[in-house]
Amino acid sequence: MKAPALPFHRPYHDIIVCLFTVTFVVAMDRLTKILFSNILQSGESIPVIKRIFHFTLVHNTGIAFGLFRDNGFVFFVIPVIAVVLLGYNLYYYHKIGELDLLYIVGFSLIMGGAIGNLADRIMLGYVIDFIDLRVWPVFNIADSAITIGAVIIMFKCCPLPAAHKQQKRFNLPD
Repeated sequence: MKAPALPFHRPYHDIIVCLFTVTFVVAMDRLTKILFSNILQSGESIPVIKRIFHFTLVHNTGIAFGLFRDNGFVFFVIPVIAVVLLGYNLYYYHKIGELDLLYIVGFSLIMGGAIGNLADRIMLGYVIDFIDLRVWPVFNIADSAITIGAVIIMFKCCPLPAAHKQQKRFNLPD
């Protein structure tokens, strides 16, 4: 019995996965930022698990983790360049056929996060952060998406050890 044909060709599938992932990250980021901006005042905190996990509203005028606060124009240029480069990477690697689904998801998570934080910078002049683990600087959904996307891409870029490659090539059991 022949398997049914997929309704989309691979390029369309990749575009749909990318657009869905970016849209989902941006939407969740915006919704959570609006929610916590309506619940909390800047600097105010709600403990979920005391001394471990809080929701704390922070207006971040710096880059990641509040570094280089109040440096203005650079914080608009860097995310725009990042989004353009990520878009180019998706296009380029897709065209040469070396882009698998995990790369697409990883790049899309980073792009969605960059767009989410860039929207804050353009509209507000700062990024809204609210997830507070008490041992790490306060962050948001966009920051989480960027981090997860980077870990996925790093995982995909790390070559397998030579012994493991040999095992896979000859289909030897583990």
